[in-house]
Amino acid sequence: MSRIDTLPPLSEVIATHGLAARKSLGQNFILDLNLTARIARLAGDLTECDVLEIGPGPGGLTRGLLAEGARRVLAIEKDARCMPALQEISDAMPGRLQVINADALDLDPLQYLAPPIRVVANLPYNVGTELLIRWLTPKDWPPFWQSLTLMFQREVAERIIAQPGSKAYGRLALLSQWRATPRIVLGLPPEAFTPPPKVSSAVVHFEALSEPRFPADPKILERVVARAFNQRRKMLRAALKGSAPDIEDRLIAAGIKPTDRAETVGLEQFCALARRMPGGSEGG
Repeated sequence: MSRIDTLPPLSEVIATHGLAARKSLGQNFILDLNLTARIARLAGDLTECDVLEIGPGPGGLTRGLLAEGARRVLAIEKDARCMPALQEISDAMPGRLQVINADALDLDPLQYLAPPIRVVANLPYNVGTELLIRWLTPKDWPPFWQSLTLMFQREVAERIIAQPGSKAYGRLALLSQWRATPRIVLGLPPEAFTPPPKVSSAVVHFEALSEPRFPADPKILERVVARAFNQRRKMLRAALKGSAPDIEDRLIAAGIKPTDRAETVGLEQFCALARRMPGGSEGG
């Protein structure tokens, strides 16, 4: 029996350390260790990888990652209440778990991890999208991570895999599919969590591509896409007005009709537009 199997049940850990989930921190805990182990397996072979986990809470997924053979886990937890519970896991698995009490938005994980690196997390709802955008839009590519296996609200997961023409299609879909291959690998009902959220959730697995599907500057692409979908009911010539003095010409050069709306335009066309925007490789 592994030393991690001798740890107390998560419900007992939560009671002992007073870890009632806080809505202000976007916390919803998974207490079923069979389920957390399943999520860890969805990340692939972890035996030769360092793993970054954000928001481990009482450590259910952390236990799963270690049990599934992760070489080493870096767990970043903002809630100081969780540190004693996570320390118990670290003590049971010497040298394989490092826990840092910090805001993941403020910390550079590369100071602590060695490649290959996989990210596996039941992301706090209130920072999940921002972290994902950061991981998808670094200046240099390939990124520090090989894959991301992340829990989101089901609605967010559907937006990540959406295709042009659908209501869910937008910024998240474009940025996710530009440099990675995302797919939903597991759905979870509200009752899988404590406390149960009001919505269903889903695990999305992203495999990083060696190169983006189409060339574009990440910051320019992110800016164009954000502006286009911020006013998605408008024609693109109106939504992007002010971003360049001759925006209609730039849209046409990218193969986009100025009267098109953002939800009908594909990834290749948006990348072509980004290249033709001011600061882009073809935009002057």
